[in-house]
Amino acid sequence: MITLLSAIVQGTGARFFAVALLGFLFAGSTGTAFAEDAGESAAASANSPVEEFSQRLEAFQKSVPDLNKTIQDSAGTIDSATDVEKARAEIDKLRETVSTLLGAVSDNGPVSQLGVKALDHVHNKLKRLAQETRFKPEERQFLIDQWRKLEAQTESATKELDEARGQFAGLLQNLQESEDFIGELMEIRQAEKALEVVRHLTHDIRDASIQLNKLIGGIKRPGA
Repeated sequence: MITLLSAIVQGTGARFFAVALLGFLFAGSTGTAFAEDAGESAAASANSPVEEFSQRLEAFQKSVPDLNKTIQDSAGTIDSATDVEKARAEIDKLRETVSTLLGAVSDNGPVSQLGVKALDHVHNKLKRLAQETRFKPEERQFLIDQWRKLEAQTESATKELDEARGQFAGLLQNLQESEDFIGELMEIRQAEKALEVVRHLTHDIRDASIQLNKLIGGIKRPGA
């Protein structure tokens, strides 16, 4: 019995020793791999001063690829927005447009004659039909009825056109009387465009300054 118990104990101890040995070997290999990974990570993060400078230089160059173009475009936009002669040219163009429209819709203008011409055409057609002998009486009467219906519709449309023309002419006259004030409003609009350009350019330059500051901070001088 003692001999059997001793054999069991010896067998169990051998198995325990084997398991412990494998665990030790595995832990040792894992620790070695972890140490190697940590060493590589530290080596990667510990870049040389030249490498760090190169990275920051690349970041700076990427952040401001179009800054010079933005500055040039901004200068051109502001020059255009603050050009007094250009503003006057726009006002003159508006004045000419208003004058042309007012001439078209005035009481004696071409628009006022459109309805009259349409009505004269209908009236002349009715007169000719009253003396027409090519059609049967019922056919002629049918045509006369159609033209009379068209006459009433044309008279109504002409009246509406004349009312719209008169209202539009009055508004144009009001616009003409306010030309000086409108000119000032147009200059304000141009000045607002210039202000927006200044704000946008300020934002771009500040972004570039952040990257440039990082670049300068990355310069490592020997002995510093």
